[in-house]
Amino acid sequence: MTSSNRRSRWTFLFPPATWLAQYRSAWLRSDAIAGITLAAYALPVSLAYATLAGLPPQIGIYGYMLGGIGYALLGSSRQLAIGPTSAISLMIAATVGTLAGGDAAKYAEIASLAACAVALLCLIAWLFRLSVLVRLVSDSILVGFKAGAGLTIMMSQLPSLFGVAGGGHNFFDRAIKLAGQLGGINWLVLAIGALALLSLLVGERWLRGKPVGLTIMALSIMLATLLGLPSLGVPVTGKIPEGLPAFGLPSFGLLEPDELFPLAAGCVLLAYIEGVSAARSFAAKHGYALDVRQEFLGLGAANLVAAFGHGYPVAGGLSQSAVNDNAGARTPLALVICSTTLALCLLFFTGALTNLPKAVLAAIVFAAVYRLVDIRALLRMWQVSRIDFNAAAIALVSVLLLGILQGVLLAAIASIVLLLARASRPNVAFLGRLPGTGRYSDDARHEGVEPLVGIIAFRPEASLLYINAEAILETVSDALLKSADIRLVVCDLSASPYIDLAGARMLHDLHDKLASVHIAFCIVGAHAQLRDLLRAEGLAEKTDSAIWLRSVDSVLGESKQSSDPISEDPAGVLATRL
Repeated sequence: MTSSNRRSRWTFLFPPATWLAQYRSAWLRSDAIAGITLAAYALPVSLAYATLAGLPPQIGIYGYMLGGIGYALLGSSRQLAIGPTSAISLMIAATVGTLAGGDAAKYAEIASLAACAVALLCLIAWLFRLSVLVRLVSDSILVGFKAGAGLTIMMSQLPSLFGVAGGGHNFFDRAIKLAGQLGGINWLVLAIGALALLSLLVGERWLRGKPVGLTIMALSIMLATLLGLPSLGVPVTGKIPEGLPAFGLPSFGLLEPDELFPLAAGCVLLAYIEGVSAARSFAAKHGYALDVRQEFLGLGAANLVAAFGHGYPVAGGLSQSAVNDNAGARTPLALVICSTTLALCLLFFTGALTNLPKAVLAAIVFAAVYRLVDIRALLRMWQVSRIDFNAAAIALVSVLLLGILQGVLLAAIASIVLLLARASRPNVAFLGRLPGTGRYSDDARHEGVEPLVGIIAFRPEASLLYINAEAILETVSDALLKSADIRLVVCDLSASPYIDLAGARMLHDLHDKLASVHIAFCIVGAHAQLRDLLRAEGLAEKTDSAIWLRSVDSVLGESKQSSDPISEDPAGVLATRL
């Protein structure tokens, strides 16, 4: 390998070698402003998400600080911001609590171990190029999953907004328990939470790009301190330890792999899909290439560094990345500046967070996730594609009933099953001639096509595979039963990019079925790969391979000139006598 090839490989695996070489001094101011702005956004959100995950508030700051540094080293996006997310936080809360058995220290260790496992799975996914598998989760599934996750997260925060204990294992269980506790609402807590939520929503609408969350957090701390709200029964975060996290490996003896793998796999699936979706949008906006495979390394590095600092799994999210981009981030240096700012906060300002009301953190989570419930997208799917709506509904209901982790895994399985279900029932177009032309089109979708007399020409609009071969044969057989005096059947494979052995066997079966009733059969429009497989499977012995490449019009044009293609041309151009 030449030195230039080695340098190319090095820059490919280590993206900073590319963007640092291209860095302009004029970008430094933009990256600095973006990094500080992102830190102002991350501080309240990270505290809120750590609380949602059932972890000490500072753990959320560790995730943003360390995850950003890890991603800046190996990630390929220049605007993606990394940190704790609402869905992963709730997944940790729902899963780790059971595994920890009520031990707070073990709970934190398992959460860090999960981040380490995410890093390992990301490395495996990078080695085996598994980005293609993650693409099997459809957009409609994601819409339903996000809606279910948003509703579940909001339901989990309502007890903190109302000042009641809450509880429950899924959305409906939480709703029932909350309804039974409404008589014990702490009205002061509700007033604080409602005012904070209203301020956040108004700020989001009219002060876009401003550190609204940080400002509301600071004001709430001041009011709580001046008015003595903790003594009035308002829950607050309490003292947050000063200083940077102690670095070390998580304890690998806490769990068996089969206990940790589902949690880590769910986190990887969520983190990669959400991160790549956001990163792609910013790459397109700024005109640079995103390496979706490299994103596994970026995500893995972010989680590995977070795990060493006793954080929990992190991911790239659209909301924090939008903050980073809108503030002017040009390169991942903005993430490093954000991490430095958060480190200074941990060293010198954690004491100021002692009297932060938990109701304000709940309001911050609520304001951050309500947009996940995209009613407009669900209604559009209902109007345009019921199949997509059903996929979204499966994901939504599975999250509400089973929780985030089981919901995302079931949604992924459902996405694959629905993909196979769609492929198993392809459209089979029965062709008619467009008047005055030599073109043929689906007679069910175009009015005025001329029907073919004594001929059925059909075009499967999909690859001929084991999952749909039987359905295609049934569809053609039904058309034969409804037709009379058919002397020729033409199979147009121009819309079939691939055929497997089951598809070839279906054509054999169709040939034999037609032969039993003395109907001619020919195949047209087959490209090179299909012709090779058809020939290998013996179809050339039953149909005329010389016309496999020809068009429907060239074959039916000759058929039109002959009143009886079977008797006048028993062996040749049009079809073989069956």
